[in-house]
Amino acid sequence: MKRTYVLGALAVVALTQAGCATQVMSLPLAAAGGQSRGGVPIYFGQQDHPSVKSQLGDVSYSVRIARKVAGPEDACHEALAEAVRKLRTAANERHANAVIDVSTRFHSTETNSSSDFTCGVSPSAAAIAVRGQLVVLDSN
Repeated sequence: MKRTYVLGALAVVALTQAGCATQVMSLPLAAAGGQSRGGVPIYFGQQDHPSVKSQLGDVSYSVRIARKVAGPEDACHEALAEAVRKLRTAANERHANAVIDVSTRFHSTETNSSSDFTCGVSPSAAAIAVRGQLVVLDSN
């Protein structure tokens, strides 16, 4: 009887955890919107930008959003949009006119790309971490 109970409990745990795995995704930035949308330009990876007049420091944020009914890609794009909003807010608060060298990360998987970003998505949430440099760029 005791053995049946233990095996039954293990089966329940295994079944409830089977759909809880987080998937690390690499998605194109182009689908996430343009770099200059929303004010302060955001330059991912080594994207070309005007020369740096002054550096104001590094900034990083982690974002986790509930997935609702969105597909995994849509949830990752929503998490990226929220992270970019936080970068822009920090730039405005510190009087920067751009954020450069932006990288994305989920746990130990980091992307410093100008074309892709990294996101983690589970059945219940999407998560991303961003890091970049707040700068004042020379105006053209």
